[in-house]
Amino acid sequence: MNNNSNTEPEQVKPRRALEQLKPYTAGKPIWEVQREYGVERVVKLASNENSLGPSPKAVKAMQEALTELHRYPDERSSGLISELVRQYDLSDNQFIVTNGGDELIMLISQAYLEEGDEIIVPEPTFSEYAFGAHLMSGAVVKVPFDEKYSYNADSLLAAVTGKTKLLYLCSPNNPTGTYLPEPELRRLLDRLPARVLVVIDTAYRHYATASDYSDGVELIREGYPLLALNTFSKIYGLAGIRVGFGIAPESLITTLLKVKEPFNVNALAQAGAKAALTDYEHIEASRAMNEAGREQLYSGLRELNISYTESMANYVLVELGADTDRIYNQLLERGIIIRAAKGWGLHQHVRISVGTEEENQILLEALAELI
Repeated sequence: MNNNSNTEPEQVKPRRALEQLKPYTAGKPIWEVQREYGVERVVKLASNENSLGPSPKAVKAMQEALTELHRYPDERSSGLISELVRQYDLSDNQFIVTNGGDELIMLISQAYLEEGDEIIVPEPTFSEYAFGAHLMSGAVVKVPFDEKYSYNADSLLAAVTGKTKLLYLCSPNNPTGTYLPEPELRRLLDRLPARVLVVIDTAYRHYATASDYSDGVELIREGYPLLALNTFSKIYGLAGIRVGFGIAPESLITTLLKVKEPFNVNALAQAGAKAALTDYEHIEASRAMNEAGREQLYSGLRELNISYTESMANYVLVELGADTDRIYNQLLERGIIIRAAKGWGLHQHVRISVGTEEENQILLEALAELI
C-alpha cells in the first residue's frame, strides 16, 4: 500500500462501457408523491400498471405457496412452463421464464452481443434494449418512426449493416402505443439476413384490438427465427412479483439458458403467474376496462383540444405543448402521477396510463382546470 499522502490512492476502475450508461428512471411511486406534496389520495397513471389490480387467482395461489418458502424454487419454472405449453401448443423447449421481461432483454444481450455489434431499435422506444447493448459494449442504431409513429419496414431494413446482430420491435410500442402490422412483420422477416435475430416485445399484446396485429407466435410456429418477449406485469396485474417469459425456436432458448442464473424466478412468482394464465375472468375484465378507458380518455382529450396518438396498449401518448412541465408538476401537486416523455426525447408530451373510469375522470377534470 502506498502511504504517500501526496499521491491519490489507485482505485478499482469499472468497465468503460459503464461510462455511457444511465440508471433506469422509473415513474414516481405513490408514497413519494404523498410525502412530497402532502396529499392522501394519489391517482397513479404513470407506469402502465393494471388499475383493476392483480389476478385474484394469482393472489390465492401465492398465499397457498407461502408454507413452502424454505424450499428453493423450481430452477426451470416447470409448472409455469407446463401451462404455457398447454395454452400455446408449443414444446416446453420453446419457453424461457425470467425475472420480468427486463431480465430476458439482458440475457439476450449477454448471449448474442460481442463488442462492436449493433442492435437496431425504433425511436422512441423502451430504453432497456439500448441499456443491454451498451452494457455489452455494443452500438445502438436508432430508426425514427414515420409520421404518427408508424413502423416502416423499409427504414428498418435500410439500417442493417454487417455488424447488425439484433433488431428489437416493441409492438405495441412503448411509449407511442403504435404497432407493426403482421404483413409488414412478415415482409421484414423475409428480407432480413438470417444472422439478425428479431425480438418482438409484446408486453401489451392483450390490449391490441387491431385485426392485423401479430404477437409473433404464429410466425414462430412457422419456423421464423423470432423471439417473442412477454410479461405478467401488465394485464395480469403482477408487476410487483417480476416474472416474464420468452417464446422462440428451441435453438434460441438453448442458447439463452446458458446465461440464465439458476433460481432466477422466485417460487411465489411462479405460482402466481401460472394461476394468472387461467384467470380468464380477470383478463377479460381488464381488457374491457382498458378499451372503455381509452375511449374515455380520447373523448375527454378531444373536448380539451389536446392532441394524442391512438394506442393499441394501456396508455396514451399525449401532446401538451410548451406547458408540459407546468401541467405535469401541477398534476403532481394534486396527487395525479403521469409519465413525462422527455426521457424519450418528447419534451412536449406525456404518457398517460389508462386507469379506472373514476381515475380517468379525475385526470381529465384536472387537465380541464390547468390548461
